[in-house]
Amino acid sequence: MRLGVFALATIISATILAAEPPDSSVLDQDAAVIGEITLEKSNVFDLSNPDENNWLYRLANRLHIVTRDKVIKKQLLFRSGDVYSSRLIEESARILRQNRYLFDAEIRPTRNENGEVDLKVVTRDVWTLNPDISVTRSGGENRTKLGLEDTNLLGRGQLFRLARTENIDRTSNAFEFADDHLGRSWVSAYLKISNNTDGKSNLFSAKRPFYALDTRWSAGGSILADDRRSALYALGEEAAEFQHARDYVSAFGGWSKGLQQGWVRRWTAGIVFDQNRFSPVVNPTLPAAIPEDRELVYAFLGLEIVEDQFETARNRDQIDKTEDFYLGSRLSASVGWSDDSLGADRDALMFSARASRGLGSLDKTALLLSMSTDGRLESGHVKNAQLTANARYYRTQSDKRLFFATLVATVGHALDLDNPVQLGGDSGLRGYPLRYQSGDSKMLFTIEQRYFTDWYPFRLVRIGGAVFADAGRVWGRNPLGNEPFNWLTNVGFGFRFAPTRSSAAKMIHLDIAFPLGGDDSIDSVQFLLESKRGF
Repeated sequence: MRLGVFALATIISATILAAEPPDSSVLDQDAAVIGEITLEKSNVFDLSNPDENNWLYRLANRLHIVTRDKVIKKQLLFRSGDVYSSRLIEESARILRQNRYLFDAEIRPTRNENGEVDLKVVTRDVWTLNPDISVTRSGGENRTKLGLEDTNLLGRGQLFRLARTENIDRTSNAFEFADDHLGRSWVSAYLKISNNTDGKSNLFSAKRPFYALDTRWSAGGSILADDRRSALYALGEEAAEFQHARDYVSAFGGWSKGLQQGWVRRWTAGIVFDQNRFSPVVNPTLPAAIPEDRELVYAFLGLEIVEDQFETARNRDQIDKTEDFYLGSRLSASVGWSDDSLGADRDALMFSARASRGLGSLDKTALLLSMSTDGRLESGHVKNAQLTANARYYRTQSDKRLFFATLVATVGHALDLDNPVQLGGDSGLRGYPLRYQSGDSKMLFTIEQRYFTDWYPFRLVRIGGAVFADAGRVWGRNPLGNEPFNWLTNVGFGFRFAPTRSSAAKMIHLDIAFPLGGDDSIDSVQFLLESKRGF
């Protein structure tokens, strides 16, 4: 009798353990083999939820084409029969979350038995066929957009867009198509054709990137033909103009030994043709300021070093959505030599470098640091060089409150006339006109108290808010000779509207800012309506 009871208890215990979600660290240690991989794909609305089960949302679900299985499966870094790796599971989830047609993605083990573990890939689609209609106001100027886009064409993960955009610079009619996975490959292709009131812009690129930490090679190239009118600004107003025609062609290849002891080293080599021609505008309305023509042809060699260190969080830059942050050390640098024997108009050493590092944890306090520099060396002199440093600080106060601060500083040297450093309402100084100050160096400091609410109108939009202050200034030579102001500051408050059912993937900002300096022409209140990637 006792043996029977003991056997029954053992069976019940084993059944319960098998039903519980296995622990990833244990599966790594046990070298479990991946068994069945199932997809749990949710439509735009959850009809099992009474708040979402109405005729309009049911109709939306019926009309929506859910992402095809093969589109999700080809982005997974593992297959049935592979040895279980929690690192590959987490990295695959990050790759899936990068797609605009998915609101969120999670991969979790469901069964662990006899050395085999089953996995479930959980995703939720968003509505991807959208009328692309928007009105944006920043820096006292309006930008309108009217078009149609589908970011998941027929459930295949492809982008299709037709759009007409009007802003202070130009009116543009554009067609775009993109596919991040041609066929079943990791090759991405992008095509954009624009017909503008001041010229044209055509871009095509195709590349196989280093799509994962353990990717061993990459290759690709791009072609750009762009012709447009550009302006130089003074106190937020156009003060001079020129026509800029650019032809750019690049090709590259990269190789790596993959992830080794938590680090990745990648080498890249390639060649670039970059021709910039400048001329007066055909029907000028402003004084001409014509930059010097440039034709650079150079081969380059680059190195990137990446540490495997990521973290997920919620209510940081998004509202109630899984966010992926990179907190490791990353360093990249490249050098190239432009030579007149290759067809260039000058000999020049081209250089660029990037570095970033995260400190702390998004659970409490985190500081994300980055730095970049680029430019060229001609006849022993540095030209068109910029050094930019960026610090982003997050302090979590509660699930619904976050203190955020950022400091951005740019130092320029001997900048090309068509590459001024600008600061204004379109670049973070929200109380001022766009491109209000120009020079060769700038600094911008912003603090925000962010609020994340539970307000979820019609289960379509998450709502948050912020109280903010910005302070910035420009130093150095202004191409038009105007003296820059000292520090300019503003304070304000705003609301954030984050769509949860649309692939627009942009948060709508409605801000009211009050400038505390500048010249007498500035309005005492600035109203801003913008769409951005985050808070």
